[in-house]
Amino acid sequence: MAKGMILAAGQGTRVRPLTKNLPKPMVPILNKPVLEYLIEHLARYGIREIMINVAFNHYKIENYFGDGHRWGVEIGYSYEGKREHGDIVPKAMGSAGGMRKIQDFGGFFDETTLVMCGDAIVDLDIGAALDEHRHKGAMASVVALDVPREQVKNYGVVVTDDEGRIKAFQEKPSPEEALSTLASTGIYIFEPKVIDMIPPGREFDIGSELFPLLVEQDVPFYAQKRFFNWIDIGRLTDYWEVLQRVLRGEVAQMEMPGREIKPGVWVGLNTSIAWDSVTIVGPCYIGSNVRIEPGVSVIGPTWIGRGCHLRAGSRVERSVLFDYTRLGESQTVEEKILSFQYCVDRSGNATYVGDDSIELRWGDARG
Repeated sequence: MAKGMILAAGQGTRVRPLTKNLPKPMVPILNKPVLEYLIEHLARYGIREIMINVAFNHYKIENYFGDGHRWGVEIGYSYEGKREHGDIVPKAMGSAGGMRKIQDFGGFFDETTLVMCGDAIVDLDIGAALDEHRHKGAMASVVALDVPREQVKNYGVVVTDDEGRIKAFQEKPSPEEALSTLASTGIYIFEPKVIDMIPPGREFDIGSELFPLLVEQDVPFYAQKRFFNWIDIGRLTDYWEVLQRVLRGEVAQMEMPGREIKPGVWVGLNTSIAWDSVTIVGPCYIGSNVRIEPGVSVIGPTWIGRGCHLRAGSRVERSVLFDYTRLGESQTVEEKILSFQYCVDRSGNATYVGDDSIELRWGDARG
């Protein structure tokens, strides 16, 4: 079949504050980390040996997934860091540099390998992608999707000939300068020879450094145009929009947890909800041990994490409340991501608990 590699060493600066204490691949969607969906998807296609490169808060990934046996796979981890003033600090080696480090250590990449970024959810037909890669005799393949021209500035763009062979690669071009609208989805298929082309012992990036090298050396390097769901949470605004789509049931393989007690309303265990005097309009999920006092309105698509507390008369509309968030009496939260430490609006602007310049009153439901 093939081996798997998931890139999970980045810091996720564009989705702060979600990633302040959490690696980006561990950001939850429907109470499951993004990375878990990827591992499940690889397992579905018989990819059983998976390496994950890690750096920032790496133990949160390793403690959650362990050796992978719960998903029917084997997982290994490659930590990227260095010693500074006697302390070990995380230092990512770039997407390609991290793969070369793994190869130099134990020779993992000894057959075709599917490489995926750890911050997007996909429903790609992996079997068909591997078949096309092998049929074309490719040494490297990039799975690509057409995007609207105004969005090319967010992606690496591939320029191909009629056969799909890659002739040039542009990293986040402006719409005016883009030679193509075919965006790399961060899903690659590599033969072992490609890993050998990466310089050892230094930071090296797949998109901006390895790809131009492959073009320059004229190796069999192809783009695959496939139609599939690619849900990228590259930015905070993406995260809010993704959750709205998921709650509306627009994304396949995303099963709502809990029990559906009325159409579009799912509830976890042991909740305390004043059903006679609250207004709840789906789609929404209310996690276990959530307390909802009288007079509260919850308007979907909304996700309320476990252990939250909505005080009397409060209103939550088209929002996400992370675990153990308490919303004050008669407060309104609309189109926000709220945790017990911070609040983010759908434009990505963050405010923090204790900031007197804002009217919203919220905090930690555990105290």
